[in-house]
Amino acid sequence: MTSQFPRLASRFPRKRAFITGAGSGLGLAMAEALAKDGWSLGLFDFNLSRLATVEEQLSSAGVSVVAYPGDVTHADELTVAVNTFATGRDGLDLMINNAGVACAGTLMETTLDNWQWIISINMMGVVHGCRAAIPHLQRNGSGLLINVASAAAFASAPGMVSYNATKAAVLSISESLCNELRPSGTQVSVVMPTYFKSGLLDSFRGSAEARSLAEQVMDQSGYTSVDVARDVLTLAGAGETYIVLPASARALWRFKRWMPRTFLKSIIAMRERMRRQ
Repeated sequence: MTSQFPRLASRFPRKRAFITGAGSGLGLAMAEALAKDGWSLGLFDFNLSRLATVEEQLSSAGVSVVAYPGDVTHADELTVAVNTFATGRDGLDLMINNAGVACAGTLMETTLDNWQWIISINMMGVVHGCRAAIPHLQRNGSGLLINVASAAAFASAPGMVSYNATKAAVLSISESLCNELRPSGTQVSVVMPTYFKSGLLDSFRGSAEARSLAEQVMDQSGYTSVDVARDVLTLAGAGETYIVLPASARALWRFKRWMPRTFLKSIIAMRERMRRQ
């Protein structure tokens, strides 16, 4: 069978991966893509029924998969799941911290409860996943850690302050880990996609107007979870650290880094155009 991701396959011939938020959206798309390439999978998700359905479908297709229902905000649950999977497979090659939620609102509109909620999942969930996986990845002498952030990490659009902040934290954590893990041979990649069709809004918190705008932009996007999964796994396998998607969004990434003040002004104009569409 020809591998869809030959670089990943050549680097990690034992093909052992663990994915959080694997019950739907991008997490599920990456699980399905890896499954087609013969990877053994550990899948972690908060939604038990959704996770059970995914496990049954993949198992029926002959995939080596174990589902672990749990909450990324609980470090012990995630650590036990990763340790159990890695022990059963004699190691771990790839960890994908994908679980995330969305919240809209200005700084003063966003309640402290919503701040704590989104930080506990989007930021601390990644911290817990990294802490659980890194000992196993380091033990191999080679490993790949993929943290899913968002273009919100650098775009900082108004009205999404809590989401922006947590995704910027994921970017910073990933950049810090690049050098911390380099001596052990572990690669770190951080994923920063713009809007694409996914299940992110399933647990959305915010105004009806903000939700409607997000749904509109997602519906207009021709970029799907399957597309993102393919591009993430291809680029991470090629050794990329910063994975900004789709390719057209990389100009925004460079624009922000080269002319940050001008970029921030342009974001307001782009948001107004979206509202008028």
